[in-house]
Amino acid sequence: MSKVVTLRLSEKEYQMILSAAEIEHRPISNFITTKVLQEIEESYYVDHIEMAQINSDKKLMEKLKAGHRDARRTKGRFVG
Repeated sequence: MSKVVTLRLSEKEYQMILSAAEIEHRPISNFITTKVLQEIEESYYVDHIEMAQINSDKKLMEKLKAGHRDARRTKGRFVG
């Protein structure tokens, strides 16, 4: 189900976003949604090249597996 979100923008911000959306021939809401989701994917998730590098690092994988085992056994402590 779609949700409605209110977003407060300055006039300058609004005009910048409106101009960019018009260049791409999209409504502002679609432009904002697309750009935010794109930023989340690029910033918070590992891409396939980086994941391949992680998987190929044997030493790192051993440490990750050991850490996972320790966490499952509640061994150690969480540092905040």
